[in-house]
Amino acid sequence: MNKKLIFPKRKKKKSRVQNKMGKAPGTISYTGDKERSDSIIFSTAYNTDILEINEFKQLDQFLAKKNKGLITWVNVVGISDEPFIDRLGKHFNLNPLVLEDIVNTEQRPKIDEYEDYIFGVFRMLYITPEDEILGEHIAFVLLEDTVLVFQEVKEDVFNGLRDRISNKLGRIRSKGSDYLFFALLDAIVDNYFLAIENLNHRIEVLEDEVYQNPEPVVAQNIQQLKKEVLKIRRWIYPVKELISRLIDSENPLITKDTKLFLRDVLDHAIEINESLQIYREMSMSLMEMYMSNMSNKMNEVMKVLTIMASIFIPLTFIAGIYGMNFDNMPELHYKYGYYCVWGVMIILFVGMIFYFKKKKWL
Repeated sequence: MNKKLIFPKRKKKKSRVQNKMGKAPGTISYTGDKERSDSIIFSTAYNTDILEINEFKQLDQFLAKKNKGLITWVNVVGISDEPFIDRLGKHFNLNPLVLEDIVNTEQRPKIDEYEDYIFGVFRMLYITPEDEILGEHIAFVLLEDTVLVFQEVKEDVFNGLRDRISNKLGRIRSKGSDYLFFALLDAIVDNYFLAIENLNHRIEVLEDEVYQNPEPVVAQNIQQLKKEVLKIRRWIYPVKELISRLIDSENPLITKDTKLFLRDVLDHAIEINESLQIYREMSMSLMEMYMSNMSNKMNEVMKVLTIMASIFIPLTFIAGIYGMNFDNMPELHYKYGYYCVWGVMIILFVGMIFYFKKKKWL
């Protein structure tokens, strides 16, 4: 008697959407896939004469620190510590919906203006040593003298900005928090150009492979590239509109001088969007080129096979006739009949090869 096998049920991992379902708006629920860890605050406070750089692993230590009269860049690394984010948000009187978006790593780029602050979500793109484009969720809160930055991992694109602050390069030490907000946004947008260059290089490589060696793996690479272009476009495309909103905003947190610099970021965002549109069309046309080249390659093979079949059809016809087992076939008793048949077949073979070459079919 056969026993019925009973397999244990596997626990299904909840998706990010399922993690948020049924929860009230404003609920702080981390949706990322990074390993949960404690949040760390890197604080940079400055003016034209003073620079204070501190690291706080305990939130109470940061809250006890006072930076009156200084512009403060509060860089929070790690957003999976939900109680930490909740306490920090309440300290700065942030709306619960803002805190929800800070820990929602799937949040699309956005800008929301509140009475006392401006909140923004963007994607920070950078290239890994393996030449892969990664997109990290990053959130900003612009206050009167403070800019809060929330990111998942410590790696970012702000090292150049940190050097400018430390070495008093440029005008940043003499400007307000709105200029710091612009500088952070400018660093993110400038790094988009590296991602665009990476896509351009990969498209050029695939174009060469499509023409020289259109193997099935090339089609897989093209499909992967198309998905990546669409993903990056979804991250970058809204940025142009968001920057335009900041320029047109009448919020007193952004001064007229800073709006002039934001126009430069807007120009870069427009250029990047135009390049992305071109690369999107090129990635789609690559598949058409691949299919066309594969079809041409197949046609070449079929042409050779057809020519070979055309050459051997008359030879097979002759061999078939003299392979019949009839007694009354005069040529079968001819002394040199075998050699004559071979001669005719060779002449036909050489003649047809010469004819095909003359027609440029070979």
